[in-house]
Amino acid sequence: MFFNLAQNYDNFEGIDEGTMAVAGASAMLFMLVYLAIVVVAIAGMWKVFSKAGQPGWASIVPIYNLYVMSQIGGKEIIWFILCFVPIVNIAAIFVLNIGIAESFGKSTGYGVGLALLPFIFYPMLGFSGAEYLADGED
Repeated sequence: MFFNLAQNYDNFEGIDEGTMAVAGASAMLFMLVYLAIVVVAIAGMWKVFSKAGQPGWASIVPIYNLYVMSQIGGKEIIWFILCFVPIVNIAAIFVLNIGIAESFGKSTGYGVGLALLPFIFYPMLGFSGAEYLADGED
């Protein structure tokens, strides 16, 4: 009886090999595009950290990167702690990213972009000519 059940698992009725090949190729393409986006985002954040005089590797260490972001943005330690409080963490991330934007002479809108679309705005900030201005001074 078990043998008969096992045989039924490889019976894909109504799905031909061409459809399975297209599904597999689509999944591979999605994974490659996702990987490219992640690599670009990490490279941009690494560059931003380096420009601010912080170690670039800190951008890929999960909790430590929030602490370093609070330092780069010139924010108090409470904003780092608030990143771990549910619901409040959303506002804290916005405040940290706005602080980072202002530390590079960018606007509040740019900081909102850093929070909402980091895979676009961090590479833009990291690879642009923007210089780090300590504590957001112009």
